Amino acid sequence: MSYISFYTILVLVGQSKRIIKKEEKHERKQRFQTLHSGGESNPGNHSDICYRWCPVFGAANAYLGLRVGLTVSASIPAAVISMAIIRIIMKKNSILESNIVQTIGSAGESLAAGAIFTLPALFLWAAEGKGENPGLIEITVIALCGGILGVMFMVPLRNALIVKEHATLPYPEGTACADVLLAGEEGGSNASTVFKGMGFAAIFKFIVDGLKLVPSEINYTFKSLGGQIGTQIYPALIGVGYIVGPRISSYMFVGGLFGWCVLIPIILLFGSDIVMYPGTTTIAQIFAESGPSGIWGSYVRYIGAGAIATGGLISLIKSFPLICRTFAQAMKGLKNSGAHGTARTDQDLPMNVILISIAAVALVIWLFPAIPVNLAGAIMIVVFGFFFATVSARMVGLVGSSNNPVSGMAIATLLLKSMGMTGIEGMTGAIAIGSVICVIAALAGDTSQDLKTGYLLGATPKKQQIGELIGILASSLAIGGVLYLLHKAWGYGTAEIPAPQATLMKMIVEGIMGGDLPWSLVFIGVFIAIGIEIVGVPVMPFAVGLYLPVQLNACIMIGGIINLLMNRRKNVDQKTKDAQLNDGTLYCAGMIAGEGLVGIALAILAVFTIDPSSILKGFSLGVIGSIVVLALIILTLLKSSLWGKNRVKK
Repeated sequence: MSYISFYTILVLVGQSKRIIKKEEKHERKQRFQTLHSGGESNPGNHSDICYRWCPVFGAANAYLGLRVGLTVSASIPAAVISMAIIRIIMKKNSILESNIVQTIGSAGESLAAGAIFTLPALFLWAAEGKGENPGLIEITVIALCGGILGVMFMVPLRNALIVKEHATLPYPEGTACADVLLAGEEGGSNASTVFKGMGFAAIFKFIVDGLKLVPSEINYTFKSLGGQIGTQIYPALIGVGYIVGPRISSYMFVGGLFGWCVLIPIILLFGSDIVMYPGTTTIAQIFAESGPSGIWGSYVRYIGAGAIATGGLISLIKSFPLICRTFAQAMKGLKNSGAHGTARTDQDLPMNVILISIAAVALVIWLFPAIPVNLAGAIMIVVFGFFFATVSARMVGLVGSSNNPVSGMAIATLLLKSMGMTGIEGMTGAIAIGSVICVIAALAGDTSQDLKTGYLLGATPKKQQIGELIGILASSLAIGGVLYLLHKAWGYGTAEIPAPQATLMKMIVEGIMGGDLPWSLVFIGVFIAIGIEIVGVPVMPFAVGLYLPVQLNACIMIGGIINLLMNRRKNVDQKTKDAQLNDGTLYCAGMIAGEGLVGIALAILAVFTIDPSSILKGFSLGVIGSIVVLALIILTLLKSSLWGKNRVKK
């Protein structure tokens, strides 16, 4: 989401900004279609590998999204790991084989993002006694319906968007992923970089959250002001900041700084002796008991929610002319695309399979009790889903996944669907419908990027589409277990798993149906977002920073600063810079995956009441230890990028 919901992160920042010239792209496409006229196996041949790796990427990104509110594209790490698997384990050397494995592996991330940004709201309501936890079958069916529709909608659009508009829609992430796969001779070293990131991040994560040898945060409170500044020391957050770059990370950090060093002191200064909803005691007492974080949780978080909702709608409104043109041009291209050729590179899933699949999913949506719609409502979900899929697929081709307003689409869906619905059944129904739409938009964007990669490499579209469906099936079966595991271990809305996006969606639905939101705080956030937009600052990253703890934003900012310093070096040629930045990106992608997997492992231990920190019997190295761990994380990143295999030789 892409932000997939609130800015999905670009995985290859440096390469995603390069728009390859039309002639170069055409020549490369022709060359690889000639080279790879065969040698591509069926996706089912890799199903055992992919059923293992796809849930891995999905689980890691689910944990990250529920922790920090952001997910990352899994295409690049999936690409390099697929090359390692194909060459080392399967003893093959085919770029198209690697492309199929990468396609299947990346599907898990998009489906996980669409699910985790909405479905945890159902667990939050159950914890409040307003309903029951969603069943595993319910989660699987919702994810599967959205995933299948997202892929099926993209099949007839492929010829119009990927082929006919090959020269005008660059699809930055898809092109970058093709570049990684094309660098076949570097596949082993690239894969080792990813695995190094996974390994080191796993060690650091276990030290911080498993053994609890050092505190996870370094904080400093301004006693006279009431504000607070600090940073977390998680490798995944530094990796996120490095990948999104200094611009986005700085906007997020400024948003956090505004909340914790401006809004919190203002609330304390003017309202310390009053009781203000949703708080139940005086603001001064909240501060005395919980410090700045108590004020943030009781008041600033709602201001941030208003800013995020406004930012999502602003992005949707600003994109509306492009959305209209996108849909019209896509439909025109679909109408004029004509019959597909019989060449291998022109083969899609048959249209009768697509129509039957869409009709079957519509019937499931209609008959499935968790989605409270009649047949007409199910058809409307399919129609709106096709519209959002078309918009998502073309917009990511133009501006990249990070600017795809999926969050705005999800919020708009909830706003429309919540009207006229009442009670907990209406609220859960709105979230279920929003989840289907969110997964559709996310999968359509991911599928279009993967199809672009395959088009550049000369892959068979039909086999890629089957691969996407395999990935969706594997991830749909796994995502319910991941959500239940994290809920059982820590519970959503806690410090360990705050689930910020799902909390926001829950607040929107409750506010529309019940009117029990602190609307004054929400509207403060609305007008802050409008003001930020007027002065020309991107609203969404600022709003996300305002909504999340400043310590989290500061850790992301550290990664952004490292990226900035590496990019601004003088006396280093651009080719070397790009190579080093790419190494850093792969290492950071590995760090994100490694921390996510250890987070899942710690959740499993928590379910069985196993506490690794009991080994140390409460021993801690304190803040000094936290500083040392933070320094080591930074040094390992620099070792794999600045001082790695592409270091400047004197």
